[in-house]
Amino acid sequence: MGNAGALLGRDEEQRQLAELLAAARNGRGGSLLILGEPGIGKTSLLAEGAWQAGFAVIRLDGYESESAMPFAAVQRLVTVLEVHHSVLPERQRQAVQVASGAADGPAPDRFLVGLGLLGLLTAAGADQPVACLIDDAHLIDSESLDALAFVARRIAVEHVAVVFAARDEEGFADRIGGVAQLALAGLDHDAAVRLLNRSAARPVAPSAAAAIARATGGNPLALIDLAGDVLVHELPDLGLDGDPVPVGRHLEAHYVRRVRQTDAEVQPWVLLAAADSTGNVDLLAAAAKDLGLRPDGDDRAEVDGLVELEPVVRFRHPLVRSAVYNAAPGAERRRVHGALARAADKLGLAQTEAWHAARAVLGTDPEVADRLANSADLAARRGGLASQATILTRAAELSPPGAVRDARQISAAEAALAAGAIHIAQRLVDQIDVTVVDAVTRGRTVSLRSALSLFAGDTDGVRGATAAHLQAADAFHELDPAREQQALLRAFHSFCTAERMILGTTHGALGRRLLAGAEAADGPESVMLRGLGTLILEPYEAAVAPARAALDAILALPDHELMQLGSVTAALATFLWDNDGRAAALDRAAAAARDAGALQVLDTLLWVMALSELWGGSLRRAVMFDELVREVRRAMGYDAENVLNAAVLAWTGSPTAVVIAIADGADATGFGGVSSSARAAVAVRDLAESKYQEAYERLTPLVVDQFLHTTPTYYPDFVEAAARSGHHGDAVRVATLLAQLADANGSPWCHGLAQRALALVGAEDAAGAADPEPHYQASIDALSGTAAVMDLARSHLVYGEWLRRIRRRREAGEQLRLALRHFRHSGTALFVARATTELAPLSGSGGVDTTPRQFDLTTQEHTIAQLAAAARTNHEIAANLFISPNTVDYHLRKVFQKLGVSSRRQLADRLKPPADEGTTTW
Repeated sequence: MGNAGALLGRDEEQRQLAELLAAARNGRGGSLLILGEPGIGKTSLLAEGAWQAGFAVIRLDGYESESAMPFAAVQRLVTVLEVHHSVLPERQRQAVQVASGAADGPAPDRFLVGLGLLGLLTAAGADQPVACLIDDAHLIDSESLDALAFVARRIAVEHVAVVFAARDEEGFADRIGGVAQLALAGLDHDAAVRLLNRSAARPVAPSAAAAIARATGGNPLALIDLAGDVLVHELPDLGLDGDPVPVGRHLEAHYVRRVRQTDAEVQPWVLLAAADSTGNVDLLAAAAKDLGLRPDGDDRAEVDGLVELEPVVRFRHPLVRSAVYNAAPGAERRRVHGALARAADKLGLAQTEAWHAARAVLGTDPEVADRLANSADLAARRGGLASQATILTRAAELSPPGAVRDARQISAAEAALAAGAIHIAQRLVDQIDVTVVDAVTRGRTVSLRSALSLFAGDTDGVRGATAAHLQAADAFHELDPAREQQALLRAFHSFCTAERMILGTTHGALGRRLLAGAEAADGPESVMLRGLGTLILEPYEAAVAPARAALDAILALPDHELMQLGSVTAALATFLWDNDGRAAALDRAAAAARDAGALQVLDTLLWVMALSELWGGSLRRAVMFDELVREVRRAMGYDAENVLNAAVLAWTGSPTAVVIAIADGADATGFGGVSSSARAAVAVRDLAESKYQEAYERLTPLVVDQFLHTTPTYYPDFVEAAARSGHHGDAVRVATLLAQLADANGSPWCHGLAQRALALVGAEDAAGAADPEPHYQASIDALSGTAAVMDLARSHLVYGEWLRRIRRRREAGEQLRLALRHFRHSGTALFVARATTELAPLSGSGGVDTTPRQFDLTTQEHTIAQLAAAARTNHEIAANLFISPNTVDYHLRKVFQKLGVSSRRQLADRLKPPADEGTTTW
């Protein structure tokens, strides 16, 4: 590390940095956040160590005036890596170019930009190890920081090291969660005192030296600068009286004095540089000329030791800038911002011009506010939602009171929420008085407050979200039909989230409002709302056709619109018992979200897909989607261990008490949908363990208190539980209802389950009035052509159990072995014990391998292996999992070694699912 580690002052700190560079040089790259004031400005020394280690070094610095310019830092990085653009897939290349302002196109998601940056750095690292060093990272624009943090989290087997240096500001470390942190506490006491005395012209009084060492936290640069201040020697009793040592103010005052001791014509140039902070030499030169300053002001400031000029203007210490800027009168600050705005305008720097113009204004200024609003639009077109929020907030401040100001304020809050800046969105929306704004702004405010309640987990907010969105729709009525219909779709989504726990409205009121909203405007939303309203209000037979029309309208949408409708798509397809169509539509939506880098949307879709697979699909796919949720959470910087899909946990063997505790917690916070799916899944587990009475008791409340499309999916399990626990009348009633649904919707999945229910009712009929066998056979025939492999396995299971009871042992063995085959391939281990118990006494069943195949693979290796077996390329797998192709290749080589295969074809044979289990774009 050379001098780089020495300045950091601790053996452990030097070790971590040395290990990071050594790992990156050997193709096991990584990242590090140096957190704390002592780390600021140290990347120049880290760069020295990286150069000595043979790295190509890329420097990025954060600038305050770029903090509201979307992807400003990305633009600088992309320029450095331009030679590698050709290696990127087209979608990633386009995202990077649009974000950096080099091309026009759809606004990219910041995570897709991050994936493109990962590809560029990986390509650069193939030629020479790369160290990307980011100083003043807390000043990096929000979009660039998110993209760079994504890169840092996804580095695995690349020749790349990424190091951030930032102040320990509130919430900053959370912004780049998942990146290893190195908190710098500065030099220890003795080392700090030695450095202070070594840097001073004469020894500092011991009490003063000790106090300064404590107050600076051992920051080397602060100690060196203070050592040269004569006031340190004029305060020999500093620290003896126990009062706090105002080192921050003292150091700032020290820098102000240093500036004021320079030539009178250097001082205004230093203020100009402090006001700009981009370090753009051309901009500063033009602004200096505008102010009539001498052209050599920058050179003279460098000679005086205040700044460095190459390649951009950098202050010796961040406190120099803040000290100079804060010491200047407000009028003088506004004057230099005005000069910078005019210079930026002449150089064609529209966003910089707007930024400085806004700071040159005292009070309101509609013209500047309009220019800021235009800059906000430019930010949004580049995918800069956080920047859009920041710029619009300032635009609102500069706008006179009225409708325009209110609209900008709520737009800023909406952009902040979309960027994940929840606290900022909450602060902005709290400033809006809904009693005085116009109706449209009031509706937007109500919707936004409801969304924030969901993020905050506010119980009343979650339960009242449906009513809130209906209130918003009423505000939009006859004024903004598009917003009215979107609010109604959100109301239905919120209804599905809370289910039976909604507050402030009723099923009927929601259904009627959805139908009324369908008349607000023609188009796909109108068809959707009509289908959803009919689904709520009308008998099943009457609702099938409108619901089918609504689902068809969704499927006809372009991908970028389809991916926003995951919950509505799943609800309509489940209502229609169209499990194959549901899987195909959700696969398409998830693929669109993945390709767009919309990780927050993808997270929701994968969650819905995991639940959907439990009813009408395969547990293997459900677990895969659940793991992909974790992978997406990791990519976004969240703790993946907090992903708890209670229904999946129940199916995969987690203790019942744990699942019920999660369900109780969901009830307590208003998430009724999570609770009901968890309890229904525990009931399935009861059935697998032949605990029929327990399953009956769990399912009865869910069946009696019906909820739209979800309750009928519990009918087949309820019939089995009721029929085998002595509740024959209940079993007959619900089996009849299920058969009526199947007649109305024509679904093979529903028909197969209805036939199984009728078979179970007939088999448990004490009078023996009906022969159940035709129903068993019809169930298997219907389900064999669908992706409902777990339901098919269970039909084979109950048919085999019945055949064994009537002593048709050979046929029973055939059915039970088929059941085991499907349970094994679908990963449904919880039913294996019940099936093997039935199979064991039968002659001729010995030697059957009923154990699911177990591979010694990690979860990520298994996911990558499945995708490779499905003929996905390394680049496609990398895009799916938001990692680099190098990482995919690394894991595949390990998979091949563990499974003893040498080709993807052999891998596919080892992992091949049964044909009736279906495939996925994942």
